[in-house]
Amino acid sequence: MEHNIPENQIAVEMRDIVLHFPGVVANDHVNFTLKRGEIHALLGENGAGKSTLMNILAGLYKPESGMILINGEPASFNSPRDAIAKGIGMVHQHFMLVPTLTVTENVLLGLNEPRFLMNLPDYDRKVAEIAESFGMKVDPTVKIWQLSVGEQQRVEILKALYRGAQILILDEPTAVLAPHEIQDLMKTMRLMVSEGKSIVFISHKLNEVMEVADRVTVLRKGKVTADGVDLQGITKENLAELMVGRKVLFRLNKKAHAPGKVVLELQHVSALNNRGLPALKDVSLQVREGEILGIAGIAGNGQSELAEVITGLRACEGQIFINWENVANRSPKTAIKQGTAHIPEDRTGVGTAPNLAITSNLIMKTYDSPPISENWHISYSAAQEFAANLKQQYEIQAPSVNTQVNKLSGGNLQKVILAREISSEPRLIIAVQPTRGLDVGAIESIQNLLLEQREHNAAILLISEELDELLELSDRIAVIYEGELVGEFPAEEADLNTIGLMMTGALRSPV
Repeated sequence: MEHNIPENQIAVEMRDIVLHFPGVVANDHVNFTLKRGEIHALLGENGAGKSTLMNILAGLYKPESGMILINGEPASFNSPRDAIAKGIGMVHQHFMLVPTLTVTENVLLGLNEPRFLMNLPDYDRKVAEIAESFGMKVDPTVKIWQLSVGEQQRVEILKALYRGAQILILDEPTAVLAPHEIQDLMKTMRLMVSEGKSIVFISHKLNEVMEVADRVTVLRKGKVTADGVDLQGITKENLAELMVGRKVLFRLNKKAHAPGKVVLELQHVSALNNRGLPALKDVSLQVREGEILGIAGIAGNGQSELAEVITGLRACEGQIFINWENVANRSPKTAIKQGTAHIPEDRTGVGTAPNLAITSNLIMKTYDSPPISENWHISYSAAQEFAANLKQQYEIQAPSVNTQVNKLSGGNLQKVILAREISSEPRLIIAVQPTRGLDVGAIESIQNLLLEQREHNAAILLISEELDELLELSDRIAVIYEGELVGEFPAEEADLNTIGLMMTGALRSPV
């Protein structure tokens, strides 16, 4: 225990926590202390053991050894229900909501009360009161499927608060949020700690940690490298080095590179979203060899549909040319044959087959070509060798190439996708949120990979909600709002205020 903290100020203490997974020590004698009324950031690379440690505290995993104390009392959890009874609530990266139920119905789901009869308007009022007291805008009567990702996250927080949580664990809460939603979440967090609640904030975004956290604990490869350090006097560079064990430069070596011929051209493309509503409206754009065109926009303004119509995953009107061949409304195989690589937003649902091994995922684009394909059969020895080479080249951290990809951390899962896509030597790369939810080390390596492909004359369409990333990587930036491109300009002339106005529809062309 940290003896400089009075015992009556400690909400949670975890001592010498140990937990193994096959082939890896997830938590290696980890100590962690959370004070009452503080925001404590938990940092580390993907796979460092952060979520595992908090899943132990939330009752999802049971440690092999170690001790947990809640408000000074020893505690042992056999399920999340036991943790909730002790005032601990966890908001996971992947939400656990029922889309067809309302906000209030989701909040009440699993509770003992009400049991048989329910006056739903009364509970709607209770939920609305809790939401309002912490500055969260949520309509209790709306169904989950009608909410944005940010609003769904608020529902998860409401579920925990309604159950009386005094200790909240937020696992990568900003990874799926737009910039304005991040600021709203931070206001909510500050309100919660002002009411005496304690928050564990798991994040990879060092700027956010520096802005909102009181103290920080850093994990690297399952071990603590910084234990409850006060953030006063700590720099972003210090934190990054503690996370990854080396200096992170926070600057990219982007070389001047003259663009070549047009690789991708969209002419008057329109498309509908999954609800049958217009998602893209008369979009025209070009991307040339050796250049990165960045698409800036708030989530839900047509970015996902834009990537899908290009890669053959969504029907559209208009024409889409890749290397002068019209691929509009053709199969994904057509785009692949034209040299297209796709780094999708949804890594598990679209980017990988989660229940298959790393090898199977890495050969998905080459399974029908030599040397992996032999006389209509797959050569498993060639596939294993191919996968092993990529595993080493892209530093995919896993026990073996036979490991199922659903066992990998987010960063290593993204490395599998990048290894498969970039090893095909693409002429066009469609990269959607390629660094979302990743740690600083993984972000740096992925951004450098994209710049390398630019130098190798690949044309890159980069869709990202990280404005800093777009400004650093892009040669040109186009802004999308409600399915329309409302402005485009060279990255060196980009102005954050102008981009912000365009993203919200207040401006339609550079001023």
